[in-house]
Amino acid sequence: MNQKGLSLLGLAARARKLISGEELVVKEVQQKRAKLVILSKDASTLTAKKITDKTTFYKVPLCFVENRYELGHAIGKDARVVVAITDQGFASKLQTLLE
Repeated sequence: MNQKGLSLLGLAARARKLISGEELVVKEVQQKRAKLVILSKDASTLTAKKITDKTTFYKVPLCFVENRYELGHAIGKDARVVVAITDQGFASKLQTLLE
């Protein structure tokens, strides 16, 4: 992910428009509040399958970042495998930066 994308992710986190953690993200997707899900490429096979299946079923866009440390660092935490963006504005902008 480029620097602009990482900065925007940090901004979304500070604006409280971001949820991190597998179970919380799945819940947001199921309740149709997640506008975009970002998954690290080094997630476990089980986690990757669960997130991919949920986002596909609920038609939520899914993007990938290189690793959990990059994702965690962007939101001011240690390592994060998956995050969900709950704001459409942030989600749209991040999606264009990640593609």
